[in-house]
Amino acid sequence: MSQPVAQHSAPAASGRTGRRGHGNPWLTLVAVALGVIMVTLDTTVVAIANPAISRDLGASLSDLQWVTNGYLLALAVSLITAGKLGDRLGHKPVFLIGVVGFALASAGIGLSRDIGLMIALRVIQGVFGAMLQPTALGLLRAAFPAERLNLAIGVWSACIAASTAAGPIAGGLLVQHINWESVFFINVPVGVVALVVGALFLLNARGGDRGSSFDIPGILLLSGMLFTLVWAVIKAPSYGWADVKTLAFLGAAVVLLAVFVVRESMAREPLLPLGLFRSVPLSVGAVLMMLMAFGMFGGMFFLTFYLQSVHLLSPVQTGVRLLPMMLAMMVASPAAGGLISKVGPRLPLVAGMVFAAVAFLGLTRIGVEAGFWDMTPWFALLGIGLSPVLVAATDIIVGNAPVALAGVAGGLQQVAMQVGGALGTSVLGAVMTAKVANVLPGHMKDAGLPVPTPAQVDLMKGAISQGVAPVPANTRPEVTRLLVRASNLSFIDGMHLAFTVSVGIMFAAALLSLLVRAGRQVEGAAALI
Repeated sequence: MSQPVAQHSAPAASGRTGRRGHGNPWLTLVAVALGVIMVTLDTTVVAIANPAISRDLGASLSDLQWVTNGYLLALAVSLITAGKLGDRLGHKPVFLIGVVGFALASAGIGLSRDIGLMIALRVIQGVFGAMLQPTALGLLRAAFPAERLNLAIGVWSACIAASTAAGPIAGGLLVQHINWESVFFINVPVGVVALVVGALFLLNARGGDRGSSFDIPGILLLSGMLFTLVWAVIKAPSYGWADVKTLAFLGAAVVLLAVFVVRESMAREPLLPLGLFRSVPLSVGAVLMMLMAFGMFGGMFFLTFYLQSVHLLSPVQTGVRLLPMMLAMMVASPAAGGLISKVGPRLPLVAGMVFAAVAFLGLTRIGVEAGFWDMTPWFALLGIGLSPVLVAATDIIVGNAPVALAGVAGGLQQVAMQVGGALGTSVLGAVMTAKVANVLPGHMKDAGLPVPTPAQVDLMKGAISQGVAPVPANTRPEVTRLLVRASNLSFIDGMHLAFTVSVGIMFAAALLSLLVRAGRQVEGAAALI
């Protein structure tokens, strides 16, 4: 085992010029928040632009799926490697390269007139986006003292919530009044501001030795494992969870993970030191981040269909309906950061998971005709519940890692969120579809319609699981009304079951939260290898 390295209070930082504001914690927060806002905005506005992209570029449904999945795959695969790059070369230059690359890729997407080029640029955008998120957390840890890191993460989380809330509304307005290209061009001015603020005020914090290797075999194995895992989760709803292709990708992910673990245990300078996971709080924090994302992204997935397809709201109106949840997160995240600094993460985590469980339980009571005030209290409670989880789980992961591995820990936090979100939409989607297939014949019979055969149910369940009633052309209005009613009731039953599963996940996470403790300033990485 390597000898422990000398203790120090912060990561190495270069470029201390004494310039006014250089290294200021709050200016650091402004810079990294702007960078991450670009990534968050881009994730939410693209879904709004998809119909216009399809019309303008002649894109198929498969093309549009790749516009989203290519970005998500590149992002997930690159996160830990990008975090390692920041630890070794410095978080500031990697962050600024990410800002420039993301903004240029966004501009290229807006200028592209070919769907293939657009998909390629989305993949490039995902790679540069991966440089922003883990390095942002590394920069925050370097700039803020330990007792104020929770507050910084809380404000950072509030910025993410704000951009998430603004995404559907801003995207809808831009697409409606300008064009779909504008939802990508908007990243350019945001990127310019982030670049200027970052170049002027960020310190070049880094942890590792500049002469250290980058563990190329480890990078390839981890990238392959994450690709096969995320690909399997993304494609499982269309392949089927029991399909040989899904099982093959999941099996490949397991094999690559096993080889990666063996490689990292033998490597002198591993990409992801396995000793990190000796910290029970850090390991639990990663699991909690996955469970939080499972519920949040899975819930948002169905609520969007519910509002747009069942209630027939526009994207902008849908964004307005979801504002209570996002506004609650904007207010609760900084407050949660301050509370966690005073009482530790355990109580806020448990309370947050319980609040989220109660919110999902309340959402199982909303029906087809639910109004704004039937939904708003549960949306707000969900935002209040998720906020301390996002802040505390992030602090547990980053705070319990050595300072020298802050970037890797930031990458781990983001990977946990990406994988959890993908699992939430896919697993709950499978639950939804199975429930729809089970209840649809009964609802059609109750409506006085012919009971569909199993083959007909298989053809109908996919559309109904997205809130769309599969009404054949030239159907009589009275039959259309009954079919829409039966389809909506089937969707509601499926959504209620998915939310019930989320209730169980949140309560299980509340119990798991009892194992955590506050992040501690661990300085050396060598003892973990």
